[in-house]
Amino acid sequence: MESVKYPIKGSCQCGEVTYDLLEPPLMVVACHCKECQKLSTSAFSITAVVTTKSVKFSGAMKEWSRPSDSGNINGAKFCPSCGNRLYHFDPNDPDKLKLKPSNLADTRIIKPTVHVWLSEKQDWYQVPEGVKTFDKQPS
Repeated sequence: MESVKYPIKGSCQCGEVTYDLLEPPLMVVACHCKECQKLSTSAFSITAVVTTKSVKFSGAMKEWSRPSDSGNINGAKFCPSCGNRLYHFDPNDPDKLKLKPSNLADTRIIKPTVHVWLSEKQDWYQVPEGVKTFDKQPS
């Protein structure tokens, strides 16, 4: 398989918000918590943890947030037109973003090596062997 070339372009469903991912993610995580199941309308949500400086966004986004289980704020940025979630962030950790990578033009980087919140995992899903797992959110 050909190697992934950066930057990788991404966009929301309607194309009003676009971005360039300039370098590989720090890690790719599958979260099985109930909130991520609601977000993804599936068994889990996939997140590419990236540095803030490694992504360049264009277009207006709206923001929504909720407190996380740890007490931190889980913020989200999304397209105001189509509602597509683009990334999550913790205001107390401004150097990292939790990019939703399924809206990248080249999705070969979406290979989770960590699965979190297995305590809320759907029974029918089998976690692949050889990945790190956590019952809840690792600290």
